[in-house]
Amino acid sequence: MEIRFKNVSSMSSNNNWDIHIAREKPLYKRENDIRSPYERDYTRILHSLAYRRLKHKTQVFFNIDNDHICTRMEHVQHVESVSCTIAKYLGLNVDLTKAIATGHDLGHAPFGHEGEVELTEIRKENGLDKFWHERNGLRVVDKLELLENDKRNFCNLDLTYAVRDGIISHCGEVDENGIKPRESAIDLNTFCTSGEYQPFTWEGCVVKISDKIAYLGRDIEDAVRLHFLTRQDLFELGRISKKYDQKAINTTVIMHNFIISICKNSSPESGIRLGDKYNDLLNEIKAYNYEKIYLNKKFDVYRNYVKSLIRSIYQILIEAYDAKNTITSLLKLKKYYPKLIIDFVDYLDKYVSIDLLGEHPGAYKRYKNEKIYGNLDTIELYLQAIIDFISGMTDRYAIEVYNELLKY
Repeated sequence: MEIRFKNVSSMSSNNNWDIHIAREKPLYKRENDIRSPYERDYTRILHSLAYRRLKHKTQVFFNIDNDHICTRMEHVQHVESVSCTIAKYLGLNVDLTKAIATGHDLGHAPFGHEGEVELTEIRKENGLDKFWHERNGLRVVDKLELLENDKRNFCNLDLTYAVRDGIISHCGEVDENGIKPRESAIDLNTFCTSGEYQPFTWEGCVVKISDKIAYLGRDIEDAVRLHFLTRQDLFELGRISKKYDQKAINTTVIMHNFIISICKNSSPESGIRLGDKYNDLLNEIKAYNYEKIYLNKKFDVYRNYVKSLIRSIYQILIEAYDAKNTITSLLKLKKYYPKLIIDFVDYLDKYVSIDLLGEHPGAYKRYKNEKIYGNLDTIELYLQAIIDFISGMTDRYAIEVYNELLKY
């Protein structure tokens, strides 16, 4: 094991340590807790409902009945495996790396990229910018996810700055081959576009490159398993393999070779980087995947299905808006769409001001989280509530709700 990054890792000896572990609100303490701040973050993410739902969210291929096709949760586990292997070898903080990797995709919508596309269309129609999952991931851990504390009250996750930073900055291209952390901490809510800033920690940089390593080979394997690629496509893949002296291009081979290359070539001076050969290979495989898989016209039927599904759910909910009377307006639709309406109202109740709940707030008095939708005073607040609700759905749940809509 190398320790060349030991002096810059996120440890108590780091000059930015206090910034790294800072929380916007302090967590309750246990006298006998043996976990580090990052270990607490990891378990808080692991216990969250958003993490659990990843097992039923599409990675690339929509195939909810095929147990061998990669889901979003499996992808997250691959990223965790790759990044923690690299971090351990380089002498970086494995606990921080693990927490970022586990939480990095919590903001993904159902149905993978296609779900994100339709939510972007809805936002743009309402004068808003695009939906991007990294920013939504920060919103999930800061505003949406709730955990019960030692007093049986539900509160926000309140993760450390370093983990939150790693979540919102994990995307963006790595073609420059030499990722280094940015020099200063910033307000993470100032991120305006995906990949605008590099992570603040070296551990975040490791997760960022590991994300690419984790999905390229796995997506090819799924494409082969589903007979998605033509014989000519497979011939082209073989050509790439021979060009770089690779006996095979699959998940295990790509992960192993890229991990070794990163561990050999990375340093605080040159950044987290692949050797030139494997950087070229990564970019060629990525270009191959975009042409043969991600932008393939075979996805058109799926794209149209996702668009119709998300649009239909949105349309039913947005038409119920009636300012402070919105919940009453929604409940009038319960006889037609019981599952959708009951679940959405239950969702709203956790995030609206307590006086909007009327005479029967019941258990919601135990929800001490930030009331991000206020009194639903504006259509913009209600629109955000709908987008938050839909983006948190699993594929299975969204389909179940859509099928309910089809009855009327």
